[in-house]
Amino acid sequence: MASQTSQKIRVAVVGGGLAGLAAGCALTEAGFFVSLFERRPYLGGRASSYQHPGTGEVVDNCQHVLLGCCTNLVDLYRRTGVEDKIRWYDRLVFLEPGGRQSWIGPSFLPAPWHNTPSFLGAACLGFADKVSIARAMIALLRRAPADDGKPFLGWLESHHATRAAVERFWKAILISALNEDLERVSVSYAALVIRESFMKSAEAGRMGVPAIPLSELYRAAGDYIEARGGDIRLRSTVEGVRWDGAGVRVLAGGVETQADYLVLTAPFDATARLLPEGSETAALRGQLGRFSTSPIVGIHFWFDRQITQLDHAVLLDRTIQWMFHKSKLQENPHPSKERLGGAPGLSGVSVSSTGSYVELVVSAAKALVGKSKNEIEDLALAECREFFPGAREAQLVKSTVIKEVHATFSPEPGGDAYRPVQTTAWPRVFLAGDWTATGWPATMEGAVRSGYLAAEAVTKGAGAAREFLVPDLPATGVMRLFD
Repeated sequence: MASQTSQKIRVAVVGGGLAGLAAGCALTEAGFFVSLFERRPYLGGRASSYQHPGTGEVVDNCQHVLLGCCTNLVDLYRRTGVEDKIRWYDRLVFLEPGGRQSWIGPSFLPAPWHNTPSFLGAACLGFADKVSIARAMIALLRRAPADDGKPFLGWLESHHATRAAVERFWKAILISALNEDLERVSVSYAALVIRESFMKSAEAGRMGVPAIPLSELYRAAGDYIEARGGDIRLRSTVEGVRWDGAGVRVLAGGVETQADYLVLTAPFDATARLLPEGSETAALRGQLGRFSTSPIVGIHFWFDRQITQLDHAVLLDRTIQWMFHKSKLQENPHPSKERLGGAPGLSGVSVSSTGSYVELVVSAAKALVGKSKNEIEDLALAECREFFPGAREAQLVKSTVIKEVHATFSPEPGGDAYRPVQTTAWPRVFLAGDWTATGWPATMEGAVRSGYLAAEAVTKGAGAAREFLVPDLPATGVMRLFD
């Protein structure tokens, strides 16, 4: 139970993304009073949904998925009562142009060999490709390579990966997970994804997809904070912050709010702008200035008929990389405007029960961000019809393209050297965000971990130390010898 002292302590959280929500939920549970500031009219940050003005439909700004190894994200869902709003899948389907399918999923074998039977039967990979992948997996089995400043693509080449193995397996998995090209990905983060999701256990590799719009999913975290006495302030752009030895002051909408502690969870560039002038700030800004970002593009298509029975698919050999069949995935295609933060006129997914609403995703989409909406839609529609014969006869009812130009920071080789920890030179100021030092790349799991770590630091500073970070899933089978 929280102490009487902690119940009186006020914490200002700037940013209503996953890092801010995780920090806010943890701190309110510990008995602190939380005021959370979010400039948008809804919660979720980059993992949010809104009514798209061009279509009238409620869309996610980008498709977000999680894996079973995302223990802290799952903990946040459990804490806020939305764990049952995630659809879990044990198998991935790899789809080639023309429609040939290869399924990879677990079997009765112990980890790390649980996927072996389906992997050996995957038609999208030849024998030499499978041998080269197995060779690299064995190297990753023995240990997780350290970040030596060289990219993962070079590591694969040094382990004699075939071209098809790189294109149809390593890129298909890792570009989507890390949102970066393999020639710009550190070896350590690529290894983390493969070891945690493919090798440690079958449970760790399950893929979860939200069954409701993202802002509805994360509104539950806002409800959790408010139910425990916290204060959620939407449409509140923070214009400045000030702090001294006695506390902090947050200026938003011309109104100043006083708090004992401050957690900054805005994107790294916005955080840099809020810092005061001074030598300590110059050093931190220098770290934040080292980040580069990578874009994601989502293409939303509404067809007048079903184009596939698949819920989702990894798409090979083309520009688009994933298909998510939103009209099959979403359990409630008509969310209320209240649940999405009060934006007017939300109508949900209006495609009929016989139609298909699909989102096509391109990660590390540098080649697309400069193209027009029509160019991207034409390319995506042509490729969609290559993969799904049902789309060739279907009428496209409406469509839109959403570009997240600065979707995530790039997990570049050597990047951990400038990711800041949650504590700062100012005893009452803390940082959270997927860009902080979490040991994970820019993922929802990394964001939640950062929020929990920041909350832990606040409670420690307040003399009421708590732990919120959830342990990783344990390795199973033979992987227990290497964990």
